[in-house]
This record gives sequence, structure tokens and C-alpha cells, in this order.
Amino acid sequence: MLPKIQETLELVSLLPERSDRIQFLIDLADGFRDVPESVAVRPFSCDHRVPSCESEVFVWGVPRADGRLDFHFAVENPQGISAKAMATLLREAVSGAPLEELAELSPDFVYELFGRELSMGKSMGLMAMVSLVRTLAKRQLAAPAPN
Repeated sequence: MLPKIQETLELVSLLPERSDRIQFLIDLADGFRDVPESVAVRPFSCDHRVPSCESEVFVWGVPRADGRLDFHFAVENPQGISAKAMATLLREAVSGAPLEELAELSPDFVYELFGRELSMGKSMGLMAMVSLVRTLAKRQLAAPAPN
């Protein structure tokens, strides 16, 4: 588990009430930053769209000089609070992380973070966001090294 994700899960586990967890996730969503125009502009290519996501989320992994990736997200549904919370956490947790760790990142922590009360559609979309990050890391690992 990546340190920032583990830290967030530990924080959430200390929240005694469901309402406290919801407020924490809303606060996390408030930190959402849209993909910068230097990375992508609307309308976005479907190549970056997260499958199965109700909030129409897009993900980009931009290579750094060291070969690691910086991740950027767009959440097209203005009411997509869960997706924005996940995008904020992922941006902070996975940008610059070792690709080998990202390639093994399991989406199972979604239930721990959001609880089992989420609808199946939301859960699938949030897990698909994590899976797309993992896929982009695997692609970067498989790419030939720059000369």
C-alpha cells in the first residue's frame, strides 16, 4: 500500500461516525484540481476515459524525466464528489510513486475508504480509476527507455 493511501485509510478508520467519514470525503473532494490545459483540453479523448465510471472521469499519466508518472484527472460530473475525492487522493498518492508499486496497486482499498454503502456503480467506477492508474504504470514500465 502506498504511504499516502495508508495514511488516509488510517485517518478514516479513526472517524467514529459515518457522517464524519462523509465530511472527510467531501473535504478531500474540495481539494480536487482539474487537469491543467498543458496536459489536456476539452473535449477529452476517450482514450483517457475511465470505463464504468458514472462521473465521466479521465486520467492522464505524464512521464517525468526519471520515468515516473505525474497523474492528472478530470471529473466531468459536477456532483461527482466521490470521484473528485478519489482523484484528489490518487493524484497525491500516486504521482511520482515507483511504477513497480503502482503496477501492483489493488483497488480493494476503495471499500475501506468509502464504505460498503456505496452503490455498485459508484464502487465500480472508483475501482476502475485505480485500475486505470495501474494500467498506465504498467504501460510506462513496458515502454522502451528514452535514449
